[in-house]
Amino acid sequence: MNRTTAVLCFAIGLALTILRFPSGSVAVLLIVLLSAPIIFWLKRNTDDADFLIQLFIGALLVRVLFGVFVEWYDLFGFFGGDALTYDSLGKQIIAVWNGTASPNDVWSRRAMSTGTPGWGINYLVAAIYSITGPNILAGQAFCAVVGAATSPLAYLCSINVFQNRRVGRFAALLVAFLPAFIIWSGQMLKDGLIVFLLVLAMTMVVRLQRRFEWYSVLFLILSLGGILTLRFYIFYMVAIAVAGSLILSQLGSVKSLVRGVVLLATLGVGLTYLGVFKTATENFEKFGDLERLQNSRLDQTLRGESGFGEDIDVSTTQGALTAMPVGLVYLMLAPFPWQAESLRQAITIPEILVWWAMIPMIFTGLAYTVRNKLKEAIPILIFTLMLTIAYSIFQGNVGTAYRQRTQIQVFLFMFIAVGWTLMREKRENREMLRLAARQRQVAAMIGRHTEAR
Repeated sequence: MNRTTAVLCFAIGLALTILRFPSGSVAVLLIVLLSAPIIFWLKRNTDDADFLIQLFIGALLVRVLFGVFVEWYDLFGFFGGDALTYDSLGKQIIAVWNGTASPNDVWSRRAMSTGTPGWGINYLVAAIYSITGPNILAGQAFCAVVGAATSPLAYLCSINVFQNRRVGRFAALLVAFLPAFIIWSGQMLKDGLIVFLLVLAMTMVVRLQRRFEWYSVLFLILSLGGILTLRFYIFYMVAIAVAGSLILSQLGSVKSLVRGVVLLATLGVGLTYLGVFKTATENFEKFGDLERLQNSRLDQTLRGESGFGEDIDVSTTQGALTAMPVGLVYLMLAPFPWQAESLRQAITIPEILVWWAMIPMIFTGLAYTVRNKLKEAIPILIFTLMLTIAYSIFQGNVGTAYRQRTQIQVFLFMFIAVGWTLMREKRENREMLRLAARQRQVAAMIGRHTEAR
């Protein structure tokens, strides 16, 4: 960490401590305690440590500042009202644990239920509050650290797939500073946590494709379990991507195939022991009904002023196929600048224009990946394709699509980084060829002048 960064961190921490005492001081202490081991690990275990540490700190500062801005002006309803719900549910769980609330009343049962989607965030908030006291700034601080850590993790995932530092740096920079990632991971929301766990899972799978590592298996199991508690349907897609990639990548010989089977068996035993498969099955049976999914999509469509496809019925195969093209356009491109009808939509316009400009590089990066890095990228490709199709069918609201697109974008950034790197290398090659041509011309002129003398 250079001197300027250190002074900036100290100034922001001091300001937060003074202006939001005591909740601010507790949040600052939590940030320090969580960030220190991350910085230490990056320093000891990465080849590009200085860049990654600076990137992590920069990403953390912008998330903390955004979170404080939201809390200071009470803009939770504008940016992410779910944070207030998680705050209330976490406090209720703490009350039940402390014996000051009955576990049998309606709100307590809602807070402590493990049968509702996303229940994990309630217990995470309760765990944080049990240490810091009820403090939404502390919850936001935790999410900000995790969101900032996603950036160097995206770098490591890219390096494991493409073995190119430029690709890793560019992908990490996009994750660190694209506004959508700051918004959704700078608040006490599930989105930043889910993106982190997805990147962690894919990084571990890519590493396991090369060699068996117990710690990679452990982190993969933990990430899958975490995903299940936050958004259960994504668990199935990640599980399929993991199983498919481990099997397909091990088909070179009998020995490698056996290793893949052992890996899958180990994962299966670990997930079964943690009760993951049981919970996933119960959630799928309860919430995977097509009629329920149609009702959920219709609710999104009718909510606010940003719904689309009100006449589409995804409870049938024909309806799902009809919804997919329209849903894909909105998922990848919305909100459209010319349709901005509110301040929330208007402030996304600069980011959307930048995102549109990068989309051609996705196809360039994908083409290169399929030709040269297919084996390494199989889990990312399978998961990204499945989640894109699912969201294209079942999303019916522009705001929700913009929010959940980050779960796909984090991997598309890697392909964008590949496309950008290829474009830059071609430009550098052209410059080198021009320079070589000039040098040949100069040499030829010198030669002719020498002969004339």
